[in-house]
Amino acid sequence: MNNTFQISGQIVDLVNSRIFPGVVSVEDGKIVSVEERDVKEKQYIMPGFVDSHVHIESSMVVPSEFARMAVCHGTVATVSDPHEIANVMGVEGVKYMISNGKRVPFKFFFGAPSCVPATSFETSGFTLDSKAIEELMQMDDIHYLAEMMNWPGVVFGDAEVLKKIEAAKKVGKPIDGHAPAVTGDNIVKYAATGISTDHECFTIEEAEEKIGLGMKILIREGSAAKNFEALIPLMASHPEMLMFCSDDKHPNDLAKGHINQLVKRAIDLGYNIMDVLKAASLNAVKHYNLNVGLLQKGDDADFIVLDNLEELNVLQTYIKGVLVAEKGISMMEHLETEPINNFKVEPIKVADIALADCGKRIKVISCIDGQLVTDTVVAEPKVENGNIVSDIVSDILKLVVVNRYEKTQPAVSFIKNMGLKQGAIASSVAHDSHNIVAVGTTDEDIVKAVNILIENGGGVVAVGKDENAILPLPVAGLMSNGDGYQVAEDYEKADALAHKLGTMLHAPFMTLAFMSLLVIPELKLSDKGLFDGKKFAFTSVFED
Repeated sequence: MNNTFQISGQIVDLVNSRIFPGVVSVEDGKIVSVEERDVKEKQYIMPGFVDSHVHIESSMVVPSEFARMAVCHGTVATVSDPHEIANVMGVEGVKYMISNGKRVPFKFFFGAPSCVPATSFETSGFTLDSKAIEELMQMDDIHYLAEMMNWPGVVFGDAEVLKKIEAAKKVGKPIDGHAPAVTGDNIVKYAATGISTDHECFTIEEAEEKIGLGMKILIREGSAAKNFEALIPLMASHPEMLMFCSDDKHPNDLAKGHINQLVKRAIDLGYNIMDVLKAASLNAVKHYNLNVGLLQKGDDADFIVLDNLEELNVLQTYIKGVLVAEKGISMMEHLETEPINNFKVEPIKVADIALADCGKRIKVISCIDGQLVTDTVVAEPKVENGNIVSDIVSDILKLVVVNRYEKTQPAVSFIKNMGLKQGAIASSVAHDSHNIVAVGTTDEDIVKAVNILIENGGGVVAVGKDENAILPLPVAGLMSNGDGYQVAEDYEKADALAHKLGTMLHAPFMTLAFMSLLVIPELKLSDKGLFDGKKFAFTSVFED
């Protein structure tokens, strides 16, 4: 494939904050010159977009397929935390992602997952201790220490946690943060260890406090967590401290757009175009020391061609001088990939998820559309034959988590605002340990949904009265090894059936997947039981 050529247009030089007409010359994938001269082409040439924090696994496709889809939207690189597959497959899973990513002309920068499992209050497939992290940090293919979710361990000086941080410092690699709603003395101690980013801010005030401590703020807009509107005003006050990220992007959303969507929204709101474009590329390249070209002489020829800076239609995407996408069509071919998995659970029965009434009110997880945080409500349970069951009228439904790594009793609690009027939905994408999580209107439907996933070695499924919709995920129960656009279509079918069953949530499967994420307050469910994220301890389903 020829990657020696010249291209003319309006050159967006983010390094020097200027736009000028000129010609970019590329030889053997490198930029050999950028000349300012009059040209007739009105198209814009600029550095490609970088997703500054993403879990590739949440796209439900393997890295090579993620790249095939993302380049259509002008993305040339990702800062990728393989935390999800590490919880299932350990170091083998991390190496699987790295190896698969190298099969395509795309720039994946993987980190070493710092919190596997995220807490000791759940069962994961593997544990990555400080020794494993030290070994990973020595690898050239590991570029940073991924999000340190165990902020209490940092603040209170847990020796194992601090060893992981030191492992990154020893090799001079950045350390990512994850500290939702952590403020005051705690965030001061957290940042003082060298943790330099956070993508979990919900308010301007929280973000400004962290910026004051030198932390970069990643403005996140994913399929579930959406903080763009709350945080974008920072673009006017602290543009140099910002990056854009998706964190978690479902396949149907990735098919439609990526970082380019955040860029357009920010520009439409009137923010300085240079500041916005830097947040979409240059800031991440500089912070993480990424080998991604910025349209400077000697750089890799990683750039995109846009029709204009208002509509931002991506006409072409180049990586190392190779044309990888043109007018929304990927030049990459789908690659066959062998799956790896860790699925040891046996089918469950209705009796396994029965919860006997004890005459008390119950604590209920209250989910919030577009957020990972939850609230807690207390309610009177609906009781049938001595057991507590889903209450469709009050929208208080049974939530179940089934350990997929060993045979144990399923954990049961209740959730509000899922909105199902019939049937059930279930997923083996269940942050962070990726056990099976399910919610439904009857115990029978819940069991049916869970067992379909067990039969398929993982996936997402919606179960209705007369129809089911499943997307199998044979790669670690997290990803498909199929064509990404077909995966997006199959996911859309499951999502559509979930909405047909009554949910009004924008992304019900993504929301469900985070109901077992204990490090995000307030109330969550692991395979071991109901968990109070504020007290960081288990709590009873029943009111105290």
